[in-house]
Amino acid sequence: MPTTGKLNETLQKFIEAQPMFFVATAAKEGRVNVSPKGMDTLKVMDQQTIVWLNLTGSGNETAAHVREFPRMTLMFCEFAADARIVRVYGEAAVIHPHDSDWHQYAGHFDEFAGSRQVFRLAIDLVQTSCGTGVPKMTLDHQRGPEELLPFYEEMGEEGVREYWRRKNLRSIDGKPTGTE
Repeated sequence: MPTTGKLNETLQKFIEAQPMFFVATAAKEGRVNVSPKGMDTLKVMDQQTIVWLNLTGSGNETAAHVREFPRMTLMFCEFAADARIVRVYGEAAVIHPHDSDWHQYAGHFDEFAGSRQVFRLAIDLVQTSCGTGVPKMTLDHQRGPEELLPFYEEMGEEGVREYWRRKNLRSIDGKPTGTE
């Protein structure tokens, strides 16, 4: 299992080509969370930094975990071509729309209704593996633009904030998320 502390150009291109990635976080105590992410919500900033835009969902575990214990793992799998898995480990920071540096980071992405946070991952380890156990599949289409985004667009900004107040202020373990 080759490891390194940064993303070379080949790994950066591999990551940017994946239509989906997985995010894993855990607080010191409580449940471990793994979430699939898609759409154009991830950018490799440099060899040691990745940022990704988190859209509103029914839970908000990642934000709560990172506030308490900032470790994060991102995993990228090749489903369509040669078998490959890349895991990126590091220390994460959560940036909310009410934070002063929100526009600095959110500006790297298209505007999406329901944009909730940006996470910045400072990479300390990159690990690659073969991925031969991952099934070979083809991407039909991303659901977000036709299902998720219209849902939040219809709510409007105040409706989304009300949704956050009802569903996103605390994790399933009762930890605060920093979402307002």
